[in-house]
Amino acid sequence: MTDEDASQAATAAVPADDLASIRDALLSWYEADHREFPWRETDDPYEILVSEVMSQQTQLGRVVDAWEDFLDRWPTAADLSAADRADVVAFWSDHSLGYNNRARYLHEAARQVSEEYDGEFPQTPEELSELMGVGPYTANAVASFAFNNGNAVVDTNVKRVLYRAFDVADDDAAFEATAAELLPAGESRVWNNAMMELGGVACEKKPRCDEAGCPWREWCHAYQTGDFTAPDVPTQPSFEGSRRQFRGRIVRLLGEHDEMDLDTLGHRIRVDYTPDGEHGREWLRDLLSDLSEDGLVQVEEGDDQISARLR
Repeated sequence: MTDEDASQAATAAVPADDLASIRDALLSWYEADHREFPWRETDDPYEILVSEVMSQQTQLGRVVDAWEDFLDRWPTAADLSAADRADVVAFWSDHSLGYNNRARYLHEAARQVSEEYDGEFPQTPEELSELMGVGPYTANAVASFAFNNGNAVVDTNVKRVLYRAFDVADDDAAFEATAAELLPAGESRVWNNAMMELGGVACEKKPRCDEAGCPWREWCHAYQTGDFTAPDVPTQPSFEGSRRQFRGRIVRLLGEHDEMDLDTLGHRIRVDYTPDGEHGREWLRDLLSDLSEDGLVQVEEGDDQISARLR
């Protein structure tokens, strides 16, 4: 996919008329309630860099104690630069933080800041990428969270969110373009935190849309169709002919009509619908019951007919 194709895909994926509402919904959700991590309470680039390096393939809950212990021992880049590298590697190993070369790279990056940048951290993703062991993702994260001037962060969680919510193609260029389209100008710190929070607590591999109060349910392709596959989630059973497919058809049809009676709806969603047959009223009422429990559909039973409408 070319950059132009990716840009067009992003424009198609995110409903332009709803972009402001989509942004506001996520930021309001994040600011109302989110997980408390100590590195979210600082804009010190050294402290944020340490958290980013420690968080690579390590559960965040385990990182908190290690991060605090590390900063107690080496509170500044200058302190870390002056430390014996063997001590840093030993700390890394003792705290089970993964590959020891990350400790060596972090130590070298601190030396670069102290000696090559006169103790002042570079502030842009491009400059931060010059530090040892700091790749594009980490550089952008530090620029975003320390200086609020990063680009859209795209990690595995964010890809999962974009794939599900806006049906973005499983293509890195498409993910990058859509993430950039969504990012509000000048708000990379709060926006990137919010996107990662959404992927971390609501749009996990096993989604918790309703439990976590996902703010994008109104626009989410996966929520409307029931298809929660994603690049890092095993493929679900065939979509063709599945309950997920018919759930999606019901939601789309009811979105086009104020209200539909049971049999009219049944005939519209499948050609072999027969009221008293295998795929008839009982089958359809079961689907509507699921959608009602999910808060998507309202079912009304009158004296002689059953009808459905979107909530």
